[in-house]
Amino acid sequence: MNHKKILCLSLLAALISAASAQAFAVLDAKEIARLGSDLTPVGAEKAASADGKIPAWTGGLTSAPAGFDSSKDYIDPYASEQPLYTITAANMAQYKAELTPGYQAMLQKYPTYKMLVYPSHRSAALPSSEYAQIRKEAATVSLAGNGNGLLDYQRTSVPFPIPKTGLEAIYNHVVRYRAGGYHYYPTEMVVQANGKFTPVRRDVTVAMASAMGNPEPNRLYYYLGKVTSPESVAGSQNLVHEPIDQTSEQRLAWTYNPGQRRVLRAPEISYDSPVATSEGLRTNDMIDMFNGAPDRYDWKLLGKQQMLVPYNTYKLAAHALKYSDIIQPDHLNQDLIRYEPHRVWVVEATLKPGQRHIYGKRVFYIDEDSWGILAADLYDGRGELWRVQEAHSLQRYDVLSAIHISDVSYDLQARRYIVSGLENEEKRAQFGIQANLKDFSTSALRRSGR
Repeated sequence: MNHKKILCLSLLAALISAASAQAFAVLDAKEIARLGSDLTPVGAEKAASADGKIPAWTGGLTSAPAGFDSSKDYIDPYASEQPLYTITAANMAQYKAELTPGYQAMLQKYPTYKMLVYPSHRSAALPSSEYAQIRKEAATVSLAGNGNGLLDYQRTSVPFPIPKTGLEAIYNHVVRYRAGGYHYYPTEMVVQANGKFTPVRRDVTVAMASAMGNPEPNRLYYYLGKVTSPESVAGSQNLVHEPIDQTSEQRLAWTYNPGQRRVLRAPEISYDSPVATSEGLRTNDMIDMFNGAPDRYDWKLLGKQQMLVPYNTYKLAAHALKYSDIIQPDHLNQDLIRYEPHRVWVVEATLKPGQRHIYGKRVFYIDEDSWGILAADLYDGRGELWRVQEAHSLQRYDVLSAIHISDVSYDLQARRYIVSGLENEEKRAQFGIQANLKDFSTSALRRSGR
């Protein structure tokens, strides 16, 4: 090889290295100074939108309304408000600029589908200690060299308050604040075209590794979930130790089969393998809108856009509702879902050449204030819109976290859908739980099965 060619290759390698370093660089002092100034402490635009539809952020909803009882429902602070307008197939063209392709498809496909749009309230807020940690780690945390992990990560809930890449925005969603951990009773329903459904109930504990005294290295959270009904699947359990970087260390997962009374490793609980009780309507990486290793996709940050998204959905969380009040043929009862205009980060994930996944492309819409994914459009290998996801978000003002209460995925091709996380007929979730590593051991899984 001649010297000129060697020099060219060396320069190319240097350019690639510099570009990689720039792509994964931490924030500088000037950027960090913007947090709490023109940007909120989590990196959202503090100012109102130019058209006035989105108000300025003034701190979010940090205290409970009068009369709130933590053992009962959340009080809806916006219960007296009426919809500003209703979007249907007849008038959707007027609002097309603020509608995701998924919502446009739902309006066109189902005559009874509608979207009730209310005034926007930027209610998302975190504890002040979280804001301090975000600012501290913004100066040190970065993406790993392959983009599939975090370097110098401690416990920040927003590692990239000013994201430069799609992966950075996705990691903000994956590690967002969850009040240290929670114990809840989510219900999953596969809804047939005629509206029939059978609730699958679970008892689930999730603990963030950063909130535990003895977490293992490279751990994001621990999960233990048990199916409690119906009888045909009751007793089956999953245990997950979630790595931060799943390309250097694969997700650690185990199942307990009540028929065999055995604990088995379950490497298939990842990527596009279907959730066992979902009848193929939900892949494992659709849980929480997106989770797990991002390495099968190329991620692109398309920028920020003003969109209509589910927000402050307190009405849907009411325990006075029965599941039969919520579940309808083709879609949820849209009278119970509140939509508001908000700014969202738009992230496009395209399947890498040579990789396998049932979704050839996914587009995520991430709330700038909470960093939660609020909507997603999922495309098949032919490039056709296949499934439409939405998450039902509200500010849990008692623990200062905007963890969504449920999410739904509509299959446009099968005319069925699956809703997960509803607790209307269950006990109320507990947040800020105290957990220990031994609570998430295979021995604990085996004992729980017996």
